[in-house]
Amino acid sequence: MAEARGIEIRNLWKIFGANGAAMIDKVKAGMGKDELNQSFGHVLGLQDVSISIPPGKIQVVMGLSGSGKSTLIRHINRLIEPTAGEILFNGQDVTRMSQQELMNFRRNETAMVFQKFALLPHRTVMENTIYGLSIQGVPRKQAEERGAKWLSRVGLEGFEDRYPAELSGGMQQRVGLARALTNDAGIILMDEAFSALDPLIRMDMQSVLLELQGELHKTIVFITHDLDEALRLGDRIAILRDGKVIQQGTGEQIVLRPADDYISSFVHEVNRGKVITVRTIMRRGPAPSTTGVTLLPTALLEEAARAMTNADVNRANVVDDSGKLLGHISLAKTVAEMIAPDISEDDETDTPTEISAAAS
Repeated sequence: MAEARGIEIRNLWKIFGANGAAMIDKVKAGMGKDELNQSFGHVLGLQDVSISIPPGKIQVVMGLSGSGKSTLIRHINRLIEPTAGEILFNGQDVTRMSQQELMNFRRNETAMVFQKFALLPHRTVMENTIYGLSIQGVPRKQAEERGAKWLSRVGLEGFEDRYPAELSGGMQQRVGLARALTNDAGIILMDEAFSALDPLIRMDMQSVLLELQGELHKTIVFITHDLDEALRLGDRIAILRDGKVIQQGTGEQIVLRPADDYISSFVHEVNRGKVITVRTIMRRGPAPSTTGVTLLPTALLEEAARAMTNADVNRANVVDDSGKLLGHISLAKTVAEMIAPDISEDDETDTPTEISAAAS
């Protein structure tokens, strides 16, 4: 299996137009996207983007339409040429690769999953899955063995000889994912990969991706406009507006400390119980009264509230993987943080019955 490596995006600019490089100083001086287009006929795609994408993690890039997220992901494998900046992979700048180096990078190090599936309609599911391997010159038998493995893993065993038109949208996207995995690339680029799917199928594909990622630990760059999807999938999230990174961090960091009103509008309706972890609200030391519930610090508040409610207790101890005590939480604090953040720290009183009911 290909080793996962991180990606460093440094001071990346993209200004579409005949003289994009000359427009950078104008943007740095304060010229906005609309003025740049109206006055000079250039379109601001990315402005001074720097993101450190850790190896073996899912980096989500999100934003509204026109924010630059799809432009950004297409720079990583240089489907779009940058105006300025660096994209570093394994010590090499992708923006400076020769055509042969770039072709090898695309074939061997990256795989891409698109929103519209990008399957070849005249090829079978198996032929689509092993298409990248055939370009690499991998023998057909070996390619089909690898393809069959990943088609089975994404739930498409028995569909190898079908054609894309015979599959549902969700099944077609499974083929796209299997194709990316069959290539054994360390980097998987997913551009709005699940956006065209119905909500239930979309959730199912998210679960498939998380299950596979738990085993494979690929470096995944996932583009979405949906915050719930970003929070569910992303180890780290970068939010773009007008081609600029407004905030980046873990989902929990973004929900707890939005950088501005723009980010606040994104996170306002978030189910905090599915984002915030026990670590954030726990107090040091053991619970002041007996409790039969222990939780890991990475447990989500929703999980913690459910565990305490089911056990009919008001508090839980927090322990690490070895069982060492780290601290404790109360049900009152847990539920309050889920529905009304920034409550008083004085939560050591017995939890009212109605709080227990609200958590269940």
